[in-house]
Amino acid sequence: MFDGYDSCSEDTSSSSSSDESEEEVAPLPSSLPIIKNNGQVYTYPDGKSGMATCEMCGMVGVRDAFYSKTKRFCSVSCSRSYSSNSKKASILARLQGKPPTKKAKVLQKQPLVAKLAAYAQYQATLQNQAKTKTAVPVEGFSWGNYINSNSFTAAPVTCFKHAPMGTCWGDIAEGVRVEVPNTDCSLPTKVFWIAGIVKLAGYNALLRYEGFENDSSLDFWCNICGSDIHPVGWCATSGKPLVPPRSIQHKYTNWKAFLVKRLTGAKTLPPDFSQKVSESMQYPFKTSMRVEVVDKTHLCRTRVAVVDSVVGGRLRLVYEESEDKTDDFWCHMYSPLIHHIGWSRSVGHRFKRSDITKKQDGHFDAPPHLFMKVKEVDAAGEWFKEGMKLEAIDPLNLSAICVATIRKVLADGYLMIGIDGSEAADGSDWFCYHATSPSIFPVGFCEINMIELTPPRGYAKLPFKWFDYLRETDSIAAPVKLFNKEVPNHGFHVGMKLEAVDLMEPRLVCVATVTRIIHRLLRIHFDGWEDEYDQWVDCESPDLYPVGWCQLTGYQLQPPALQSSRDSQSSSSKQKKKAKSQQYKGHKKMTSLQLKEELLDGEEYSFLQGTSDQESNGSASYYIKQEP
Repeated sequence: MFDGYDSCSEDTSSSSSSDESEEEVAPLPSSLPIIKNNGQVYTYPDGKSGMATCEMCGMVGVRDAFYSKTKRFCSVSCSRSYSSNSKKASILARLQGKPPTKKAKVLQKQPLVAKLAAYAQYQATLQNQAKTKTAVPVEGFSWGNYINSNSFTAAPVTCFKHAPMGTCWGDIAEGVRVEVPNTDCSLPTKVFWIAGIVKLAGYNALLRYEGFENDSSLDFWCNICGSDIHPVGWCATSGKPLVPPRSIQHKYTNWKAFLVKRLTGAKTLPPDFSQKVSESMQYPFKTSMRVEVVDKTHLCRTRVAVVDSVVGGRLRLVYEESEDKTDDFWCHMYSPLIHHIGWSRSVGHRFKRSDITKKQDGHFDAPPHLFMKVKEVDAAGEWFKEGMKLEAIDPLNLSAICVATIRKVLADGYLMIGIDGSEAADGSDWFCYHATSPSIFPVGFCEINMIELTPPRGYAKLPFKWFDYLRETDSIAAPVKLFNKEVPNHGFHVGMKLEAVDLMEPRLVCVATVTRIIHRLLRIHFDGWEDEYDQWVDCESPDLYPVGWCQLTGYQLQPPALQSSRDSQSSSSKQKKKAKSQQYKGHKKMTSLQLKEELLDGEEYSFLQGTSDQESNGSASYYIKQEP
């Protein structure tokens, strides 16, 4: 395969297919280790000589230029930053086969049995990680092809704090180098080569093998958190061969020198990246735990449900009275729709008692500390009162923000909200929102932010004016100061792709796009569906995920609906979608409302302090003034 290529030789008279490249690359000392396979000779960077990887920041560089005698760090600051965790890092390094630090020298004196046991445990960990990262193929859909063919951008992983690696993604960006399987090779064994990140789309990265320069013919997409992606230096410590791709093996005679030039000053993944991925995919909720969750047929009450399965932090809950386990409900473990056993009684929320008088064997109550904590509020002074008016996202039609009324004030800051003009006589469709919920807004919010407000059903005095409506109903608006006005620097922009739960059928995670941004409020469009199925979602919603989340967690991704299938189904597809909506939280409102929001271009409207839809990503004032 590599006729005439011998990396052991120090003879510089060998010719290269590129004289220019031969001049650019300096020869590497002959001490660089090599690996031989089937009579052929291959090279790879090694942590002991030639190349080194900083154990703190992950920078790759020439070993002789690194700090201290051990050459473990690229600078004094990295060495000092690392010292606080030196003991833990030394043990991890030993398990990974890296040279131990001075503090870990005693580990070398352990019996052989102890060494083998540690190695076996490490290998078992890697195998378990590989099992949890099994890809779920979606026939006919590929995120990589979808993004490339349309020049889309994806929301970065850092936008999703609840997702794996969301809080420890670090500086992973374009240009980072990794070691990946070499698919352009005819060897019978699995070999690797170094690749650089060309483009990031959530967890997915477009990679290009080193040596291809501007040639994108063999570029490929992969999940950066997958089990086959490793930091530079992993092959050296694991005894894996690092082999140049067959298509470019003729370009250089001295691949060692080429890699030194290319990798000096480059960054790679942290040595413990795989461990962090594994840890971030450990979830505290376990099967058989009992929780209180909203009753999807009567929004005003909760029921007891049991955790049936946990996938990527999403819970499949089976209502306790369901004998065949088909009456279920999907939500994220941080969803505001689930609570610990006893929550309903503590706040005064309606609760459906189970016909089951005692717990089934093996079922146990989920500890209260596992649930998402809400902010504490002071209801002692001026506070929400029954009958106050506001604007709220309709839980039965998430594309609409509606005129609403506070129907009941519960304890701990919880409110029961009803949508004006479409409430059931018995209040069975009242919905519980916390006072700090980003899904409720003061009177005038939609008008200020140029969102279409849905008036009460049957209200004839259009266009709707809050001033007239408050006077006609003899009611008052909830004070603006009582609403949540915090706007985090979320990082979303109009046009970004992501994976989003269809909250009208929450077992589905779909390909989606951010089409509007109003401060912290995102309008999510499901690709391939009409605008009437869009949903308003908070930027910190646990029902939004980075591109590649389904593949990483083993969840099924719903691809965009095809135009041909929509046309053939015509009205039947809409009926199916609406029927699906009824399964989520109960009775679908029989409205003909079809909001078709247009994408704002940032200059078409005037916002407070000059912020547009796309720019309203910060802590600017949330509201202007109310109409008197």
